[in-house]
Amino acid sequence: MRQALQYPWTDLDVDRISAPAVSVRIDVGEARTEVPEHQHRKGQLVFALAGGVTCRVPSGLWMVPPHCAVWIPGSLPHSNMATANAKLFFVYLEPGAVDLPDQCCTLSISPLLRELIIELADRESANEADDLLIKVLLAQLPLMPVQQLHLPVSAEPRLATIVNALAANPADRATLGVWAGRVAMSESSLSRLVVQETGLTFGRWRQQLHLIVAIRELSDGATVQQVSADLGYASVASFIAMFKKALGKPPAKYLSSIAHESGSRGSPSRRGQAVGVI
Repeated sequence: MRQALQYPWTDLDVDRISAPAVSVRIDVGEARTEVPEHQHRKGQLVFALAGGVTCRVPSGLWMVPPHCAVWIPGSLPHSNMATANAKLFFVYLEPGAVDLPDQCCTLSISPLLRELIIELADRESANEADDLLIKVLLAQLPLMPVQQLHLPVSAEPRLATIVNALAANPADRATLGVWAGRVAMSESSLSRLVVQETGLTFGRWRQQLHLIVAIRELSDGATVQQVSADLGYASVASFIAMFKKALGKPPAKYLSSIAHESGSRGSPSRRGQAVGVI
C-alpha cells in the first residue's frame, strides 16, 4: 500500500492489522520531510530504495542509506527524517514474529528481501500468496548483515545542546575546550561526560556525526568535494582519509559496496535539492 510521509496515517492503524508483516511504500516529494516522534506496538523496518532517512530514537541517530534499512523495535519512540524524492518502505512487524535485536540496528538488504518488501507493498489486497511472501521475508530478515551507521546521543542537557548545534552546523571545528566553555564546564569534565554518556571520546563522537552526515549527503548525490567542504575539512584528502580509516573504504567504494551487497538497481543522483537534517 502507498501512504504520504506523515504520522499518524489518516487511514491506516498498523497496530490493528493482524498480519505478522505489513509493507507500506512511501514516495517523498521534492522537499525533505519528517515524521515527528511517535511509537507503535509493532516493530518497524525503515528501508530506503533511493534517497536516505535519518531515524532518531532516545539513545541515538541511525542513518538509512539506499539499499539499507534500520530496525526499530516495537514501542520505542522514534522520528524519521527523509531526503527529498526518497523512495522508502516501512515494514511493520508483529512483536515476536521475527528474530531481530531488541535494540535499533542498521541492516543491509539483499536483492531477495528487497523484492519481497516491494511486492508485499504493491499488492492491492491480501491473498494467500501474501502468507508465503511474509514467511520468506521473516526468514530472511535475521540473515541481513549489520552496518555501523549510528550516533549515540544522550538526553543530558549539555550534550543535547552540543549535538543539536553540531547537527545544525557540522562544519563547526571548535575544540573540546571551546565546547566546554560554551556549556559552562571544564574541559576535563566535558571529556568525562561525553565518554560516560556515549561510550566515545569527544573526537570520535563528532567524527561519527560527520560520517552520518557524509553518507546521507553522498547518498543524495553530493560530491565528495562538496561534503568535505560542508563538514569543514581542510582538504578533500583529509576527509577521505578520515572516512577510510573509520569505515575501511573511501566514500565511493563504501557506497558502491553497499549497493553491490544489496544488488542495487541504482539510485538517482540529485544534488541541489533539500536533504534531511538530524
